[in-house]
Amino acid sequence: MKFARTKSIDAILATAEKKALHRTLGAFQLTLFGIGCVIGTGIFVLTAAGAQKAGPGLMLAFAIAGAICIVAALCYAEIASMLPVAGSAYTYTYTVMGELLAWTVGWALILEYAVAASAVSVGWSGYFTGTILNQFFGIELPAYLASAPLALGGTPGGFINLPAVVIALLATWLLMIGTTESARVNAVLVLIKVTALTAFIFLTLPSDQFSTANFNPFLPAGIFGGFGSGVGAVGAAATIFFAYVGFDAVSTAAEETKNPQRNVPIGLIGSLLFCTVFYILVAAGAVGTIGGQPIMGPGGIPFPAGSEELARQCALPQYTQALVCSNEALAHVLRQIGFGTIGNLLGIAAFIALPSVILILLFGQTRIFFVMSRDGLLPEGLSKIHPKWKTPYVVTALTGAAVAFAAAFLPVGKLADIANAGTLYAFMMVAIAVMMLRNSEPNRQRSFKTPALWLVGPATIAGCLFLFFNLPYEAMLVLPAWGALGLLIYFAYGYRASHVGRGIVEAPADLPLA
Repeated sequence: MKFARTKSIDAILATAEKKALHRTLGAFQLTLFGIGCVIGTGIFVLTAAGAQKAGPGLMLAFAIAGAICIVAALCYAEIASMLPVAGSAYTYTYTVMGELLAWTVGWALILEYAVAASAVSVGWSGYFTGTILNQFFGIELPAYLASAPLALGGTPGGFINLPAVVIALLATWLLMIGTTESARVNAVLVLIKVTALTAFIFLTLPSDQFSTANFNPFLPAGIFGGFGSGVGAVGAAATIFFAYVGFDAVSTAAEETKNPQRNVPIGLIGSLLFCTVFYILVAAGAVGTIGGQPIMGPGGIPFPAGSEELARQCALPQYTQALVCSNEALAHVLRQIGFGTIGNLLGIAAFIALPSVILILLFGQTRIFFVMSRDGLLPEGLSKIHPKWKTPYVVTALTGAAVAFAAAFLPVGKLADIANAGTLYAFMMVAIAVMMLRNSEPNRQRSFKTPALWLVGPATIAGCLFLFFNLPYEAMLVLPAWGALGLLIYFAYGYRASHVGRGIVEAPADLPLA
């Protein structure tokens, strides 16, 4: 199953040591990195979009996505402990299946990280305009500065989401300053986020307004909404799956981690388990108090999240207060049940803490680009490390500009679905790589071994394919179209410039090359 050029594990480790990033992160910081990325994207941003797809079945959607992520995380933990370098799924594929497939994975990871960062920037904008400007200062930001155009799924009168652009560029600037500084800021933001969500759970679940009647019907669009429809519990799971990208970002930080063989598995699995519980509890509190039924279109099928049709329905008086129409879902819930002040405080918490999600997604994306450049598949100028900040500042700046552009003109729901197309492909390739390495490198030291790999590996592959084919049609089509563009770039530049292709493969002198 290898496609042409490969690079041995020893060669990859040697290359990383020669042009390495500074190791500063421990297990606790890595776990916070994962929590910082996972908690926020799905709860603060995608609760409304998920409810529009699945209704109260949003809880089941979180469980489905979480279960698939757990088996994927077990695969990531084993291979990340063997290859504690930057590059994540791209690097793992390179050593097992070859350069061509590694390129397709690295190219797909752009959809996973950069597009997801754009989605969270849009979500942050909703809290900024709804809580900070509106509730505290009484300022109504003009629609043309606060939303994407209606034709692209935004709101009537929208043209550009200016707050989303600003926060994306600010996160980019912070990443350029340095990894340690970013990790310290992230630790503070994670504490704020977890505190806010804990308060939300204690205010909603025991609330007098919590009613089991709000969960009926539990699955208004069914479990399966139909192939390519993107609705139902599985369709919602396919959308909110991108919220779990945090544990993948942990693996991209392996090269900057102290004792990565021990700390990377802890960060991966610990952050995922912690976050999944929060997802389900917060979703239960939101739906149980104010309801979460979707707005139905023709034939009893929910209007697509992020669509022009849904935007028009949400502008009608009878739907303006619905959960599925809110741009700041959790703060909106607390205001509706009489905790307006606390709701505003939660909005502030989201306003302060969501940038940590953007920060880590950008971190992951820039490290993927860094390694692809270091391998010669992208111009080597992209892997330049700043003499003072010790970060890949060129690629960080370019990535931040692209993220800001997408955040300016696309709504959160569509961005999330596009991000998932790349995510699911990358996760599937990691599971395949782990199983192949068990056969090709049976004696290689493994600080962490995936239990029951014969079951976990195929379950990861099947789960990723299952969710992919429950994305909306347009999201499914993005991946092959994006992949075709990537292959054109690879054969026009990367194939000829590749270090491995030119015979530049660095490894210890006493070890054979691939």
